[in-house]
Amino acid sequence: MTAVRLLTPLAREALAELRAGQPVLFTGWLYTARDMAHQRLVEALRRGEKLPFDPRGAVIYYAGPAPARPGEVVGPVGPTTSGRMDPYTPALLAAGVAALIGKGRRSPEVRRALAEHGAIYCAAVGGAAAYLRRFITACELVAYPDLGPEAVWRLAVQDFPAVVVNDTRGGDLYEEAAARYRQKG
Repeated sequence: MTAVRLLTPLAREALAELRAGQPVLFTGWLYTARDMAHQRLVEALRRGEKLPFDPRGAVIYYAGPAPARPGEVVGPVGPTTSGRMDPYTPALLAAGVAALIGKGRRSPEVRRALAEHGAIYCAAVGGAAAYLRRFITACELVAYPDLGPEAVWRLAVQDFPAVVVNDTRGGDLYEEAAARYRQKG
């Protein structure tokens, strides 16, 4: 399958065409956020406050960049387990977030919210943090500096590779792959 290039902020129309298993390449801005940052983002939404970034069409990458070495833009920045963000994800999707990048399965509630809001969940290769930083051209702090690497960071990316795991129609790459494996057995 040929990789589809996606420019951020994402247009919902482009996402509707993607299917589970489709390779994608993100260009534009990704926002990193992990557990504590997600909690703060959702608390802000519940209080009726603006988020520290525009969520409309935004992509959240479940990662915490390691500090950069001298002369580098960013340190290694690999995906973390997505399930830890499941309690917060439906609220962020309702606010306009269009895509999520991490690793691992999502809960049924998150998969329903993705379909309801026309959003996608993608996986980046776990264990490849040093490789993935090659696609990052800039890194800047956005919010919650007290969280260190787990703060919200804005990453400029060029052709950042991922694969669609959950599409806008409810497709699930992990379930589909397991079903194909069972059929072969």
